[in-house]
Amino acid sequence: MNRDDRKIVVDRRTVLKGGAFALAAASAGISVFVPRHSNAAASKVVVKYDWLMSNGQIGDIVAVKQGLFEAEGLDVEFSPGGPNSATVPPVITGDAQLGQFSDSAQLLLARSSGVPIKIFACGFRMAPFAFYSLPKAPIRTVEDMVGKRIGIQPTARYVLDAILLKNKIDPSSLTITNIGFDMTPLMTGQVDAVTGWITNTQALSIIGPDRIDLMMKDTGLPSYANVYFATDDAVSGHAETLAKVLRALAKGWAWTHEHPEEAVKLTVEAYPQLDLAVELKTVPRILSLSFDAATGKDGWGSFDPAALAEQISVYDKIGQFKSGAPKLEDCYTTRILDMTADDRPKIA
Repeated sequence: MNRDDRKIVVDRRTVLKGGAFALAAASAGISVFVPRHSNAAASKVVVKYDWLMSNGQIGDIVAVKQGLFEAEGLDVEFSPGGPNSATVPPVITGDAQLGQFSDSAQLLLARSSGVPIKIFACGFRMAPFAFYSLPKAPIRTVEDMVGKRIGIQPTARYVLDAILLKNKIDPSSLTITNIGFDMTPLMTGQVDAVTGWITNTQALSIIGPDRIDLMMKDTGLPSYANVYFATDDAVSGHAETLAKVLRALAKGWAWTHEHPEEAVKLTVEAYPQLDLAVELKTVPRILSLSFDAATGKDGWGSFDPAALAEQISVYDKIGQFKSGAPKLEDCYTTRILDMTADDRPKIA
């Protein structure tokens, strides 16, 4: 199973399980941020990822390969996730100093269940999640879904519910079918659209050149991806360490933007399970997700709190927050972005 053939956005039960762990850890008095020292010169920092290392982390990997973390006095270690890996607990206990979620909704769900973590930067300006259709039954807008058969993974169903609510479309006006993680139902005519990550170039290739993409950003529902988060304690007591990490990451992504082919080669060298030819085809899409007019103005890693507020509102209306909607101000901080404002390259 590759990175994109997974629980597409977030499995709510997994997040809540992490939340229960976090609350238990807090009540037991476990430290939530413990910078470690591998030697006298560099502080050891572990970054816990939601999934396996892949093209979505190309700028992070470049930051290591180019010595950008080392230049900040950090010895950074990446801790990949996977099917049975929990992202939140290592960050809460201090085994990792920060983490990365695949989607901002995961942070909102975790916060609503009592997990004391905050977003401090976002690597992707939009979620790579999209609906794919063919010209014989095109879906170019959410309104085009009416009367169509939509195939979606059960763990991503709430995303479709949120999109339909946002666009005031009755779910009963379309046929919704649970599918797995491949494109076969679309190709065999069982459904009119399937869902998946736009960065999964290899899996999407079977659909062919006539594929029609409806990106999540074009549905009216905002969402950030590759979301970097840390505990409340880390943000308040160890902001400088987080700022050093973010500075190195931003420079790694800027180098990737300037040298995409070289960045891909460095990434495949570090993680040989990745396919060089596939990743070279995919890197333009990765960069389009990472940079836009907002990063040209505010720098890589920036985000708009108003978009998070809108997510909270929509997900609250469809009943995703079983313990009540989180307060917006508890879900994010701009402190680390402010501390690095002059060092994060502004690239559109």
